[in-house]
Amino acid sequence: MIWGDIMKNLEKVYKMPVSKVYPLLVQKAEKKGRTKEEVDTIIRWLTGYSKEQLNEQLSKNADYETFFNEAPMINPNAQKITGVICGYRVEEIQDPLMQKIRWLDKLVDELAKGKSMDKILRS
Repeated sequence: MIWGDIMKNLEKVYKMPVSKVYPLLVQKAEKKGRTKEEVDTIIRWLTGYSKEQLNEQLSKNADYETFFNEAPMINPNAQKITGVICGYRVEEIQDPLMQKIRWLDKLVDELAKGKSMDKILRS
């Protein structure tokens, strides 16, 4: 019973359009004096999307599952993303798709907290 509820909630997240979450990510960054361009840089670094490909994913309302499945290449340095987001250590998340979603959350969170882009992008 509980496992079924967990899976139902995961499916809701996976089917959430990235285009609905994207403005919230930008808003979070802009409230702290950061820019939409920095958010886009982070997303493109993580996923390998070009600017045009990212815009295409947003305009076609791709859900998280499609968005990450169609990503040209998850950055190999994404494995270096550590820390807590929404009460979970991102490096300990077992589900690969949920981990990618939380990586994105964590990177934007770091941006909003004032970290330099070099540190955020694990340069």
